[in-house]
Amino acid sequence: MATSEHVMVLGVGNILLTDEGFGVRVVERLEQTYAFPDNVSLVDGGVLGIHLMGTIASADHLIVVDAVRNRQPPGTFHRLAGDAIPKRILAKNSLHQVDLLEALTLCQALDKVPQTIILGVEPEDIESYGVDLTPTVQAQVDPMVTRVLQELALLGVTYRKKVP
Repeated sequence: MATSEHVMVLGVGNILLTDEGFGVRVVERLEQTYAFPDNVSLVDGGVLGIHLMGTIASADHLIVVDAVRNRQPPGTFHRLAGDAIPKRILAKNSLHQVDLLEALTLCQALDKVPQTIILGVEPEDIESYGVDLTPTVQAQVDPMVTRVLQELALLGVTYRKKVP
């Protein structure tokens, strides 16, 4: 990968609805634990959806981290890429995911659609109000950080662990 290519890790979700905040929590852990080169950005996208279009369009490679419902046991890992992304998001996991698809689609009008991968875990609870993830999903934060780092390594991104 050329060092000039912009790689973005985008955590999305509502941190006020328990497991819905999973993607944001993973990006927070990445920010706290690792240092990345200047061409890598970590973004807390919250529930901004369509409003992320300009941000998304700035990336050459996009790794989205989110809670993804796929009728599997809570904590199950999901990796969506290529044609699987619109099909899964159109199943309407949550409103921000539909908006995220629209933002990616609108990026086509700008002729700037990043290569996109969605990494997620099956949530246990995305309806209850609470800022803490359920124990099942919380246990998947560090494994997801590892998976994000693996995806970054496939793109040729180097990183280092921060010294506490």
